[in-house]
Amino acid sequence: MSLFNQILSAIENPDQQGSPSQLGNIFNTVQQLSNNNNVDPSTIQSVLSIVGKYARPALQQKRETEGMQETQSFVNQFSGTQPSSQAVNLLFSAPQLQQIIQEIEQRTGLDAGMIQAMLPTLVPLVLNFLQTGTDTHNPQGSNSVLNAFLDTDGDGDVDIADAMQMASRYMNP
Repeated sequence: MSLFNQILSAIENPDQQGSPSQLGNIFNTVQQLSNNNNVDPSTIQSVLSIVGKYARPALQQKRETEGMQETQSFVNQFSGTQPSSQAVNLLFSAPQLQQIIQEIEQRTGLDAGMIQAMLPTLVPLVLNFLQTGTDTHNPQGSNSVLNAFLDTDGDGDVDIADAMQMASRYMNP
């Protein structure tokens, strides 16, 4: 099942945290980032996709070293729409951050300083997407969206941007 389908399933399941308002908050934050930085929203979605590409192996490593429950706790603690430099620094090493910034800069043409300033908002947004599958009765329990994200085929294609576009169409038919 694709990441979008997992998110949609979580939204439709009252036992999972995903909701239309949660997605709406994510979209509003993307729009705010777009407006504040004078950047097209589709560019911000591309940047989110790249951040997701790097978040996957970082979260996979966290799962391998600390366990799934700690990984879920990290997602629960740092997901949202508010900036968190702590989330960025706990998820990525300095060399990884340089790699992320460099790739975003090359693929989007955005300035490195702007990218660095946006990362504390972008990382919690990616985590917010992943939190949609969290069990409302047992927040430390299984999370279908996070599991789908971490247990992918490793083809490097992180479909956060695709999931956002599809969810946007779902929200605004």
